[in-house]
Amino acid sequence: MLDAAFEVFAQVGVQGASIEAVCEAAGFTRGAFYSNFASKEELFLALTEREARGHLGALEQAVTTVDPAALQTPEGFRATVREVIASVLPDQAAKASWCVMELEFELLALRDPQIAQRYVDQQQVLRGEMIAALNRVMAALGLRFAVDEHVAIDLLLGAHEAGQRAAMLPAETSRKDASAMLEVLVDLIVTPA
Repeated sequence: MLDAAFEVFAQVGVQGASIEAVCEAAGFTRGAFYSNFASKEELFLALTEREARGHLGALEQAVTTVDPAALQTPEGFRATVREVIASVLPDQAAKASWCVMELEFELLALRDPQIAQRYVDQQQVLRGEMIAALNRVMAALGLRFAVDEHVAIDLLLGAHEAGQRAAMLPAETSRKDASAMLEVLVDLIVTPA
């Protein structure tokens, strides 16, 4: 059902999607939907959670292939960061779909206090998991955050989100600037352990 929801949400948006359309795409009945999810918003949160955990798993897997010697020079470090990020991110079409869906859901959360609380709760849990995963990854590479880990995560996520939005715009320079911004940020907040 989550895969079908992604396709429907990507086509018509979270708000525009009906539960019936998701059920039809998944080959399930409304009863099957409601036996698993209380609402379309809960389905979206489950989809977001699966996606975030998939990225974290891919990140930890990608780091197993990193040559620690490559981290010894600034150029090698940046190249390694680019490779790891590229291995974690979805293809361009999926990235664009996720960006639009996440922005739409965030707007929905800003307008609806009940959805906002569930969204904030989920984001806090996922941020905690991300901090733990990044700390494991960096420890394996002999690195650490040079700033408070919560600040580091907020900075990295902000740069990533800005990069996602820039990648959707037609200007090639926007995409390059966003990528360069993330690399510079990593240079500033990550240091040898």
